[in-house]
Order: sequence, then C-alpha cells, then structure tokens
Amino acid sequence: MQNRSKKRIFKKILSWSGLFFFALAAFMIYNQLSKYSLKEIKDAIVDVPAKNITYACIASFFGYVALSSYDFLALKYVRRKLAAWKWIFAGFLGFAVSNNAGHAIISGGAIRYRLYTRWRINASDIVKMVTFSGFTYLVACFFLVLLGFVCSPDHVLTAISSPWLNWTLVLVSAGGLLFYILGSTYYKKPIIIKDIEFDTPGFKMAVAQVIIGSLDILMASLVLYSVLEHYIDIPFVTFIGAFIIAQILGVYSQVPGGLGVFEIVFAKLLPDDQNQATLFAILILYRIIYYLLPLIISGIALLAYEFKLAGRFSVIKKSKNK
Repeated sequence: MQNRSKKRIFKKILSWSGLFFFALAAFMIYNQLSKYSLKEIKDAIVDVPAKNITYACIASFFGYVALSSYDFLALKYVRRKLAAWKWIFAGFLGFAVSNNAGHAIISGGAIRYRLYTRWRINASDIVKMVTFSGFTYLVACFFLVLLGFVCSPDHVLTAISSPWLNWTLVLVSAGGLLFYILGSTYYKKPIIIKDIEFDTPGFKMAVAQVIIGSLDILMASLVLYSVLEHYIDIPFVTFIGAFIIAQILGVYSQVPGGLGVFEIVFAKLLPDDQNQATLFAILILYRIIYYLLPLIISGIALLAYEFKLAGRFSVIKKSKNK
C-alpha cells in the first residue's frame, strides 16, 4: 500500500512538473529579453523588411512541424498509435518549453509525461519515447557536425575551439553516426536498462531519425538566415556551417537558446564595424520568432487544453453525483 501511495505521489509530482518547466521556460526567455528596452526591440523589428520576417516565421513553423515529428517517430518506435493532433500537440509543447528552459529530456519529458499518461500510454513507453527522441537529435547532430565542419570557414572553427578539439569532435561524430547506423542494421537484441526493454530501431528508422533531426536544425537556421541576410551578404553554405556548430554547442551547453554561443560565432562572420548593432538586431528577432512566439502559442494552447479537460471532469463528477 505504501509503495502504491509513493508511486501515485511521484506520478503527480512528475505530471505537475510539466507546468513548472513551462513557467521556467517563460522566465528564462523573459530574462533574455528584459535586458532590452521596448524601443530597442521595436527598432530591431521595424528595421527588417516584412518579407524577411514572414520567411522567418514560415521557417519557424516548419521547424516545429519537424520537431513534432520526433514524437511521431517515437510512437512508431514503441508501436503505439495516436491521433495526429495529439503527437503534434505534445511535440510542439514539449519542444517550445525545452528550447527555452534547456535540459530537454527533463523539461520536455515532463510535459510529455503529463499529456501521454492522459492518453493511456504507460510510463515505461514514455521513457522509451523520450530516450528515442534524444537519440534522434544525437544522431542528427553527428551528421550535421560533419556537414558543419565541411561548410564552416576555418576562422569560425578556431574561434570556438582549438584544432585538436575540432578534429576530436569530427571523429567522435563520424564514429557515433557509423556505430548507430551499423548497430541499428545488424544488432537485433533488445537492450535492458532498469527493467525497461529498448529495441534497436532498424536501419530505415535510423535513417528517418537522421533526416527528421536534420530538417529541424535546417529550418531553425533559415529563421536566423532570413533576418541575417537583410544586414549582410553571407553565402548560405558558409552560414549553415557556422549555425550548425553554434546550435549544437549551444544545446550541449544547456544554456537556453544557446545564449552567448551565437554571439561568439557570428561576431567572427560579421564585419568588425557593425558587430554589436547587427548582432543585437539579428538575435533579438531570432529569439522572438523561434523562441518567444512558439512559447506564447504553446502556453495559450496548454491553458485551453487544461481548462477544457477540467470542464470535462467537472461534468463527469456532476453526472456521477446525480
């Protein structure tokens, strides 16, 4: 009885922690934007042509579609089916929160636990899904690191780290990607971790992970590039290499939004006489479009869903009382 009671309490804490991480994400992005005045934010937005902002918003939308597809793949992995709106909803909310709060497995995982348990997916399957999504991002990172090092200018790479560290990262990424693809193809035995059985995904699923993970980061890069190209003419091949390295290092630093990493990378790409002003305008718009707007939309969607659910429960209780 005590064990059951403890499990119930733990599940409630885990479920409600999703709302805590949402509040944390809102605070983190407020903290990032509060250093700028409303006038500065307005000036940064007004200075960029409407078409560039429109392109950035479209890229952000498709970026979150790609992110939601992580959940679609994860459901296929655990052999569960849900209505499309549910995995899109869970994926969008989970990533809108984790992108801003950092610590994606914990923050995004808490949101998913709250939603998926309501849709009758058990805790062990949710753990498998979150773990699988983590590997989706990881293998995409391996692939994109290799692409980023091919595309990035040498002076950008040396600004981030030393040559031996760069080559270490390349070799680790190449080895990690090869190991995952070969393991998915030839290793068929399940892996058991703390009584949870993880099946190897299979070659087609592994390739799908690389593609979807890569599309996510590509769309995020187009959000920033749509704003950046108004200020300075940078070839997209050069830009994407720098963005990939900055994005991946930002994620693994667990700093929300990779704050600080982008500044280091793009300060090396832009002419010295306009670094500060240009970076300010670029990053403020990028964070508003790719981080703040999805968080606001997800907050409205989450509140609407919770209120709708609360209303449904109150109706059921009244009918039972009668």
